[in-house]
Amino acid sequence: MATAGKVIKCQAAVAWEPNKPLVMEKIEVAPPQANEIRIKVVATGVCHTDLYHLFEGKHKAGFPCVMGHEGAGIVESVGSGVTNFKPGDKVIPLFVSQCGQCRFCKSPKTNQCEKGWASDRYAAMSELDTRFTCKGKKILQFMGTSTFSEYTVVNEIAVAKIHPSAPLNKVCLLGCGIATGYGAAINTAKVEPGSTCAVFGLGAVGLAAVMGCKNAGAKRIIAVDINPDKYEKAKVFGATEFVNPKDHEKPISQVLHEMTDGGVDFSLECVGNVAVMRSALESCVKGWGVSVLVGWTDLDDFSARPIQLIAGRTWKGSLFGGFKSKDSVPQLVNDYLQKKVKLDEFITHNMTLAQVNSAIDLMKTGGCIRTILSVSPE
Repeated sequence: MATAGKVIKCQAAVAWEPNKPLVMEKIEVAPPQANEIRIKVVATGVCHTDLYHLFEGKHKAGFPCVMGHEGAGIVESVGSGVTNFKPGDKVIPLFVSQCGQCRFCKSPKTNQCEKGWASDRYAAMSELDTRFTCKGKKILQFMGTSTFSEYTVVNEIAVAKIHPSAPLNKVCLLGCGIATGYGAAINTAKVEPGSTCAVFGLGAVGLAAVMGCKNAGAKRIIAVDINPDKYEKAKVFGATEFVNPKDHEKPISQVLHEMTDGGVDFSLECVGNVAVMRSALESCVKGWGVSVLVGWTDLDDFSARPIQLIAGRTWKGSLFGGFKSKDSVPQLVNDYLQKKVKLDEFITHNMTLAQVNSAIDLMKTGGCIRTILSVSPE
């Protein structure tokens, strides 16, 4: 492409500081260096983890930055040493890298990787190395991806090449939320046919967890949320019952115990709230119940009574649904194309990148499941 090897000036939504609206700015995006790929971002979802960084984590060392980590786009140019990608390829940038060489990548037991942004600046949610500048200042790249920009540069260990017919304004959701919830049920909980499940929180991640439970063959899927408007949506993905904790005097774990003859086989916490995490654990049946933490937070300690685990329950965590990113995301895209995985049903709003603050407000108030921002034309 004509822009290869040159600095690209483009529009991006910059978070100059925590707790403030994003600002549309003209930024400079440097050419990719060795083993890097410059991507024209076509579409991106707005995920709760973006809001977490902006309004909850507020880690000063993580600003200014370009946020967004649930995107899809087209390769514009590649740096030296990149042989598996070429300009024009459709790709999804990945916030979980897969170098294929480290101890974690070589283990079938995890999808974590020692390389990439998360290795030493986990709390700041970015590396110090960046290809972005604006007004003479270095702008950090959020979670190694930064999809709230018309162009971004990503290390090739954090990019998945996908099917050329994939609609980028749909499959971008597989870059985080949908893969996260779906995989938490399939890979981490290992939901079994005929089992009873409870999913706490019916945002996009929770609804994807419901879909995972359904696809794994669960017989009963109890959706738990304080917003009754979410039930009809949860039914679309396979929920069989709905419980609103506000409708009950007793703890939700007790309600679920009574509904299920002693507790559910599997529970998934998709809120990122430590009190809900405990409720999800205590909702499981003793002896074999498995509870998975899916919601993202690093602000508070959680607690539980040791007897909950001594009695045979298992408490697990799940990052990106346990999917090895480069290997799994192309397959998830194929599953969507073959109608094995739903994506369209998660999308409630479509906006432009310039409307990003409206999309953030929608998510803050629970007014959407997923908003897709159109960033660049294909």
